[in-house]
Amino acid sequence: MALKITLIHQIMKKFKSVITGHLDIIVSKYEEENDGEKEYWNQVQIHGDPEGLMSLANLLLKLADLDQESIVDLSVGAREHFHLRPKFELSNSSEEVVVGRLDAKGTGAFYDCYIPK
Repeated sequence: MALKITLIHQIMKKFKSVITGHLDIIVSKYEEENDGEKEYWNQVQIHGDPEGLMSLANLLLKLADLDQESIVDLSVGAREHFHLRPKFELSNSSEEVVVGRLDAKGTGAFYDCYIPK
């Protein structure tokens, strides 16, 4: 057991987050009644200090500029993405967030549930 814990600590020391500074991503749920009809919606809120927001911006720019075709380990039809996790990249109060490309490698297709604006 001690060996397993030591190994985890070594891995975590080597881990470098793609997000620096402070970044908080939360989902707020809202409800409103109009003329007896209830409306429900969610709102994603992204807040950070300048360093946290800049590192998120840099991550988004890297994803946008990325040549997915050149990534050997990415299968045709797959999309590059990053997981932003509470306690690691994000604040402890955040939700886990996946940031990724909409277009698939090799085909450029968007996933089936995507509805354009």
